[in-house]
Amino acid sequence: MSAQDTIVPQADLGAAYRAQKGEIDAAVARVLSSGWYILGQEGEAFEAEYAAWLSAGQGAPAMQAVGCANGTDAIALILRGLGIGPGCAVATVSHTAVATVAAIEMVGATPVLIDIDPRTFCMDMEELKAVLASPPPGLPPIRAVVPVHIYGHPCDLDAMLETCRSAGVAVVEDCAQAHGARLGGRMVGTIGDAAAFSLYPTKNLGALGDGGITATPDAALARRMAALRQYGWHTRYISDEPGVNSRLDEMQAAILRVRLPGLDANNARRQAIAAAYDEALGDGPYAAPYRAPGVEHVFHQYVLRVPEREAVMARLRASGVATAVHYPVPVHEQGAYAGRIATGPKGCAETSRAAAEVMSLPVFPEMTGAQLDKVCAALRSL
Repeated sequence: MSAQDTIVPQADLGAAYRAQKGEIDAAVARVLSSGWYILGQEGEAFEAEYAAWLSAGQGAPAMQAVGCANGTDAIALILRGLGIGPGCAVATVSHTAVATVAAIEMVGATPVLIDIDPRTFCMDMEELKAVLASPPPGLPPIRAVVPVHIYGHPCDLDAMLETCRSAGVAVVEDCAQAHGARLGGRMVGTIGDAAAFSLYPTKNLGALGDGGITATPDAALARRMAALRQYGWHTRYISDEPGVNSRLDEMQAAILRVRLPGLDANNARRQAIAAAYDEALGDGPYAAPYRAPGVEHVFHQYVLRVPEREAVMARLRASGVATAVHYPVPVHEQGAYAGRIATGPKGCAETSRAAAEVMSLPVFPEMTGAQLDKVCAALRSL
């Protein structure tokens, strides 16, 4: 049998389902039997359970959670809930899923893209400070910053909050890849003004379809987002303000309720896989992912910087190890955005360099010992 016959996938969503098949099937059957499929008891229970999980973290305020259709909508609902739209600018990064920027434009706001720290891939705080102090010409007032906890590594929120508070700018955490990550012991998603989580199947907490959820300690903001996700209704069929249709359906909510209790253990497994990769890389040519002091990385992805990426990916594939690239083309270089979206003074130079070098190794909680050993052996041979 060749290495290709037993390749280790970069992710394995089928394994995630099989690991909890009985419980998930029972949850699906419960929803089907109930006859209630949108905004019912399952969704309410998941919102309460997710908020309680967040609130139990060290130093966390009492959180409220509002489910929605996807992580993109979660960002958009928060921005709309904060009154951010046309005539406002929102700072974020270009090294992210395009959804982050798409959400800003969905509400009519103007994105401005900040470069990244080349070690963490998170927003460059010094450039953010410079942009807040002296925005690009012609830009509307910056009303919010959306830091992305990329790959599961927390951003430097302490410095960001200090800067943004003094500028009167909201901090909306994009936690799509960082469920359970911590900064100084505090869970991301509980530190800024509000947070958006994707529940896409590949995420650390994933549904079996699309889904998203917002979180905030602000009860009034939570109520407004709950209305906005369903046509602006506070009273059924009565729109108090224009809203959208962005609801987390009961089937996905029920599945997420099954998966949430195992999230911390799954994150610990990701961290154990990362530690094994660190050891396998050793003092070889490729450095293990950097972790800033005081952070707890949850390794949504385990990402290396590899200048000769295509050749190394081919060598790993020949050894039976699949890899992936997140993300090959920065937002500011994509056809839909190139030349029309403002960037910070560095022109996203570090972002472009990273996009040419990043490579993601297999990391998923259901990896077997044999699969892990195979990846480690391949890394030691690089």
